[in-house]
Amino acid sequence: MTDKREETPVVPAVRAGHGVLVRARNGDVIAYDSTGLVMRLADKVIDDIALRLRDRLPVGARPSASGDASAAGADDLESLEAMLDGFDVWNIRAEGEWLRFSGRLPGRQGARDFRRNRAGGAILAEAPGALTGILGLGGPRAALASPGGAGYPFHILAPADDIGAVGHAGIERAARIDLLAALREMTHEALMAEACLDWQMDKHGSLPLFVTRVETDSSTSAAALADGVALENLLLAAANLKQAAARLGKPARIFAVTLDFALEALEGTATDYRDGMIRAMDKISTGLARLGFERPIFVARLEAGRPSLISDRIIDAQWELAWNAGGHRLVISAPSYMFSLDAHDRPTPAARRHMAEMSAAAVSAAAQRALEPDPLLDGWRCPVFHLAELDQRPAKDGSVTLRVIGRALGDLDLTPGNAPGGDQAVGFTIDGDTSGASILSVSIDAKDSQTLLIKLDRRPEGGDLRLRYGYGAAPDGVARVAVRDDWQLGAQDGRILHRWALPCRLPIHAGGAAS
Repeated sequence: MTDKREETPVVPAVRAGHGVLVRARNGDVIAYDSTGLVMRLADKVIDDIALRLRDRLPVGARPSASGDASAAGADDLESLEAMLDGFDVWNIRAEGEWLRFSGRLPGRQGARDFRRNRAGGAILAEAPGALTGILGLGGPRAALASPGGAGYPFHILAPADDIGAVGHAGIERAARIDLLAALREMTHEALMAEACLDWQMDKHGSLPLFVTRVETDSSTSAAALADGVALENLLLAAANLKQAAARLGKPARIFAVTLDFALEALEGTATDYRDGMIRAMDKISTGLARLGFERPIFVARLEAGRPSLISDRIIDAQWELAWNAGGHRLVISAPSYMFSLDAHDRPTPAARRHMAEMSAAAVSAAAQRALEPDPLLDGWRCPVFHLAELDQRPAKDGSVTLRVIGRALGDLDLTPGNAPGGDQAVGFTIDGDTSGASILSVSIDAKDSQTLLIKLDRRPEGGDLRLRYGYGAAPDGVARVAVRDDWQLGAQDGRILHRWALPCRLPIHAGGAAS
């Protein structure tokens, strides 16, 4: 199927360009937008100007004690009217530092009220509730973005530092800023926001205002990521979100923090990766708490990679983190094997939207519940396999049963190995076997809907027997099976998305049950 939403949205004329000419440590000094140059003056300079002009203003032109600046906005109103020329707008007015109007502008949001700050930045939709942030941290792959703006160009924004939704790539530190800008590209975080707005639009719900920013660097280990400039910039993005919300007269909240760092982890063991990612979440949670934010929900995918490009260590590392996140609220939205890749091993445009829909669904489900002591009750959980045990005694026909204990939020279901929708089929394989054992069947235990029974023609032998699922070369025959639970979501392009089991590489133990 084709995703009509993948067409590049028409860039509206009202989304004027902007930039920075002179920048200091504490912010932008001279910037520009469609109306000309914008200068930021120190408070002492402003106070001095006000003192000098106080007695020079003609009677009737002096500002009121209430600070109402609407009478001083004639030039700003003319500039705004010029920007909006040709669009269906009405009721243009100045209120304090904001220029407000009603209109029907490009995008899926429909007719509503809008505002723009006199100091510059984007036109913003008037929206109820908090200014909501979706922030991201990761390696270079996390900076992947589709060119073009959002389907809701006045609801999905970025800090107005001329960087956009994709951050500083670890090259420099972020600047302090409290204005917002329209998007020039759609990152995973921006697509998550768009998915949420689509769902709200479908049910005639309120359309919140989102700010998105992903910060990345070139770290080669989770420990380096935790100590890198990308994490510092993420916390600066959170501080800017807080300041922008205050300028809008709104509270600020964070919907989620995305984590996209797995294939880049070239150094360290699986345990090192887990510990490094937990430390990164520790630092993010602490930094956000200092800014007054609640404990965040972290969301990530479990990356299965291409069969020839993924190592067992990377799978082990992600699996370790999936079930032991150090007390943090980490939800794994999906395994990557359900998404298609292009010739450059990047997700296709349709797959990127499906990824975002899964991430948004995972966070939304988790956010509906308080953090539970049992992670299986925490609102969202992809099926995960924890234990693989061989029955001690063979059956009468000589076959041996391998019991695979899983945990999920619903009953497990078996489907063909190519059903998840990615480029590579998946299934079960016995690694490390020297006996030539073959898989005869895969079924669900009639007594436990979250346990699989894998029937082998003989007992496998080897010093390091492992059961592999969901990554690497796909097996043939009956072992080519994909596992999911009973959850499903209709994507915007019509595809039905499921919650598929996470890839794993489980040690095979000797059990005590008879076949």
